[in-house]
Amino acid sequence: MLSRRNLLGATAVLVGANAISGRVQAAGIPEAPTTSANSTQPPLFPASGPDYQPVATLNGWTLPWRMNGDWKEFHLVAEPVIREFAPGMNVHLWGYNGQSPGPTIEAVEGDKVRIFVTNKLPEHTTVHWHGMHVPNGMDGVGGVTQPHIDPGKTFVYEFELKRSGSFMYHPHSDEMVQMAMGMMGMFVVHPRDPKLYRVDRDFVFVMSSYLVDPGTSLPKVAEMTDFNMWTWNARVFPGIDSLPVRLGDRVRVRIGNLTMTNHPIHLHGHSFAVTCTDGGWVPESARWPEATTDVPVGAIRAFEVIADAPGDWAFHCHKSHHTMNAMGHNTHNFIGADLKNFAKAVQRVVPDFHPMGSEGMAAMGAMEHPMPDNTLPMMTGFGQFGPIEMGGMFTLMKVREGLGANDYGDPGPYRHPEGTVAREVEASAQEPVHRSEGPAPRGRLATAGAAVARTPSKARR
Repeated sequence: MLSRRNLLGATAVLVGANAISGRVQAAGIPEAPTTSANSTQPPLFPASGPDYQPVATLNGWTLPWRMNGDWKEFHLVAEPVIREFAPGMNVHLWGYNGQSPGPTIEAVEGDKVRIFVTNKLPEHTTVHWHGMHVPNGMDGVGGVTQPHIDPGKTFVYEFELKRSGSFMYHPHSDEMVQMAMGMMGMFVVHPRDPKLYRVDRDFVFVMSSYLVDPGTSLPKVAEMTDFNMWTWNARVFPGIDSLPVRLGDRVRVRIGNLTMTNHPIHLHGHSFAVTCTDGGWVPESARWPEATTDVPVGAIRAFEVIADAPGDWAFHCHKSHHTMNAMGHNTHNFIGADLKNFAKAVQRVVPDFHPMGSEGMAAMGAMEHPMPDNTLPMMTGFGQFGPIEMGGMFTLMKVREGLGANDYGDPGPYRHPEGTVAREVEASAQEPVHRSEGPAPRGRLATAGAAVARTPSKARR
């Protein structure tokens, strides 16, 4: 639920604004909307100006603005926040306007934007507008293009949006700590022509990674490689909302990557084309079909897909350890080992001990072992057919016929048509595959009828 707040008194407002631009003194600073909601908020449709299809921020929201003459004014507040990664785990981060990542900023090519930034952190900060063409003094590199924004101060950034596309914002001030604490957000600029690159649904999120030791709630900011929480908009499965779309929709998904590694993002059941990066729109002649696209560090990839296959389609990073939560990378491999005698010996001292891993780790998805407070299972989530055995960067694109044009609610599990679900069959293990007698013809492949498999005698739905 959104609320509004006045963060500074009138005197502080004038002092903070004067530090950057005396031209905005008389206008004052707009109030700063805030939210702590964890679910995807409805898109913010424009009340005036050029028309566009607004974005839906996955497990996030769009920052409201006010018009002040020719300027579209926003107010970001950098501050400590508490973010729920998924039910059962809250993490202490830094973010903007009550949430990490911060709200999506959304505007139109040609807009003049004025973005106030108030610092409520315990140290100074700045904001860099990643991928955007702005005057050098608005680029947000502390000590190079501007003074740092000290705690309690408000600065203002002013620039014209000269090109449309998909961009990000984040600090360039104590960057290692502040980005590791979750300070980031997306900035979407729509084309001035409402028909250009138009889609039916437009989703956006940013990827971030954290090392949060089990039982704790604060990331280790000095970590560079050994992360255990891989997030989309600071949420992990099963806390990541689904992407509901109508059958036949043209859908755009914009993905920013501010983690320390690349992510091969894969969508089941469909092929798509990358249509935009943080460098701009990809010409149609340069696009090719993919089912997986790699998103490099510090980059954005936006792909477009025609949702022509109904169902609940998995959408995830294809690095398998990125679809797990709180995973320790020093776990031993016990597959094939007989742990019965070992377990009996340990249970004399620890009666509740149960060994895991001699037959793989799938059982963890359905078991509920005691864990430290504020810790998620490594694999979790249940679907209509049992445990999903996922975590981290995983969700579903739910394609449904008859979904409302602006309905972003979860439509529930997909109802499969009769006979379209993979099922168990009963077949005799003694029954061999029968092949035609005699050698295959020389000099060419065997004919299609050379190998024949018998149909199982009985099948079970």
